[in-house]
Amino acid sequence: MQISCLQENLSRGLAVVGRITSSRTTLPITNHVLISSDQSRLKLTATNLEIAINCWIGAQIEEEGAIAIPAGLLTDFVSSLPSERIDINVASGTREMELKCARFEARISGQKADEFPPIPEIGEGMTARIDAHPLRSAIAQVVFAAATDDSRPVLTGSYAQFSADKLTLAAADGFRLAVHNLPLATPVAEEVSIIIPARSLRELDRLLKDQEDPVELTINPQRSQVLFRLKNVDVVSQLIQGTFPDYNQLIPQSYTTRVVVNVAEFLRATRSASIFARDGSGIVRLLMTEGREISPGKVVITARAEEVGDNLGEIEAMIEGDEARIAFNSKYLMDVFEVLKDEQVSLEITNPSSPGVFRPIGDSDWIQVIMPMFVQW
Repeated sequence: MQISCLQENLSRGLAVVGRITSSRTTLPITNHVLISSDQSRLKLTATNLEIAINCWIGAQIEEEGAIAIPAGLLTDFVSSLPSERIDINVASGTREMELKCARFEARISGQKADEFPPIPEIGEGMTARIDAHPLRSAIAQVVFAAATDDSRPVLTGSYAQFSADKLTLAAADGFRLAVHNLPLATPVAEEVSIIIPARSLRELDRLLKDQEDPVELTINPQRSQVLFRLKNVDVVSQLIQGTFPDYNQLIPQSYTTRVVVNVAEFLRATRSASIFARDGSGIVRLLMTEGREISPGKVVITARAEEVGDNLGEIEAMIEGDEARIAFNSKYLMDVFEVLKDEQVSLEITNPSSPGVFRPIGDSDWIQVIMPMFVQW
């Protein structure tokens, strides 16, 4: 194999695929990146057996070939080189790659390409197209609510339902629920539901930063794998098998108190309270009281921890209904408000033991439900 490419292009490509490789694995070959020629371009491939990423970069192909090289070592060396042309050579029948760039050169031992795990090819199945910007916003406002432990595997992913011209993403971990609706660029012919691993969506979100064209998504007929096709990048992910909970049953249909607050002010007060909540089981208490005459209502946010101290903050709010009180985990509150781009959000409450429902003002496509913490007032 003889290939020439620019250092900045190779470095960028390795950054795209390298994040999913891991040094802690029982299958050492997954620590490698597969480098191969593909139709006058250089193809970089990495996989952790759950996610696979292909990335194509421009290159001059003198001789076709392929080799698997340790990802971390190659990435570190290439990033240290000057921004000039890199000449790559792999002699036929060997497992060693030679790299030359300006006055630098290296030889790196690798593995034969046929030892690299096969990457699934999804040629047919249900296909949808999604605009990149709405998809990225939806992922950011949903995926953080997915579970991080494997006791219930279906909760470690995000439920995705494709119906007509709409995609619904939902994630829950037993303590909170996030749901986001977004439009499809082209309608789908049939309704399909899948569960995508949260890590796959996080990787996709990272790759969407520079994506302007719609993302093309294909689900294989067996509903076991999904392909996301971006500009010069393909992401293939295994799907989680199982039945996602009926999340609609978790969303209260009525409330006795509705509070509208400024997002930035509420986040600042919650961050302040969370400093004390760290030593108090993460509990933040909210007390909503109506204003008198022409005065606005207010939300009093408090936290306390034995032997540490306590904290109190007040913010103005528009309050509709009864005075109310409720307690939440401070991390869950900050997770919600840190991904909100709206200026105001409403909180709907029924009683201290019922879930709180957060809805951005002016945005009916996103909802967050958080279970309360039981405390003594």
